[in-house]
Amino acid sequence: MQERLFFKGPALLIIALKRFTFCSGPFGPKLPFAPEDPPMKQTSSSRVSRELQGHVLLLGLDRVAKRNAFDLDLLNELSLAYGEFDRNEEARVAVVFGHGDHFTAGLDLINVAHTMAQGWQPPLGGCDPWGVFAGPRVSKPVIVAAQGYCLTIGIELMLAADINLCASNTRFAQMEVQRGIFPFGGATLRLHQIAGWGNAMRWLLTGDEFDAHEALRLGLVQEVMASEDLLPRALALANRIASQAPLGVQATLISARQARDEGETAAAAGLPVLVEKLLNSEDAKEGVRAMLEKRPGVFKGL
Repeated sequence: MQERLFFKGPALLIIALKRFTFCSGPFGPKLPFAPEDPPMKQTSSSRVSRELQGHVLLLGLDRVAKRNAFDLDLLNELSLAYGEFDRNEEARVAVVFGHGDHFTAGLDLINVAHTMAQGWQPPLGGCDPWGVFAGPRVSKPVIVAAQGYCLTIGIELMLAADINLCASNTRFAQMEVQRGIFPFGGATLRLHQIAGWGNAMRWLLTGDEFDAHEALRLGLVQEVMASEDLLPRALALANRIASQAPLGVQATLISARQARDEGETAAAAGLPVLVEKLLNSEDAKEGVRAMLEKRPGVFKGL
């Protein structure tokens, strides 16, 4: 499956790459949002399903007839779902997957070209799932579970996530250069960070397809498994993370992201504030009690 071509002549894509902020959370500002978010118990929209299982929120791309290709509605609704996730105190980890046989066939370029050229931004109440479109980012962990086709913006969604899994049948391609454009959803910023310059350019400059095992070698995914094991494994990993102290998990993300984006010196300078907040938390006290009592901690994010 290849992306739909919209170019009949030269075109200019204007993408604003602005410094991200966290969408919400104990360490960052809250984003303005609609008066009331919809409940997330087995709810769905026309493009993204939501299901809260304990402290894990499953977000399913649901445009199966188009192999989950991203049109404007899917872009907006996934962003809104990320915003809902970040504001929901019960949801500690998100798992993003694709309904049907494929994760995503990439961008529906015919549908989104005009908006992208003008500079798409997440709608009010949303977070930027890709971290490059001038919107806020989530402050909690995101796991992506991909299968079938995972093209262009799907790869970039994985590059912006924290942990990635894929089925052994997954086929990847960052094929923008074959369409007269370039990867503007984050691949040029991040793929060489995880895979090395030559490995990244091998795929970015050719648009060639690669398989799950190459994705594992590159570091794009952390685990490869059979299709039937993909979602159960993602849920198991998400639940493992969700059982840890939420403030500790979020502080870990903040510090690691700062080190990646601003360098070790800036991240080291930010450690004292995080340490003070965590050591004075109820969860830290519970962690000590649990250690002394030789039992798992029961953390509340306080």
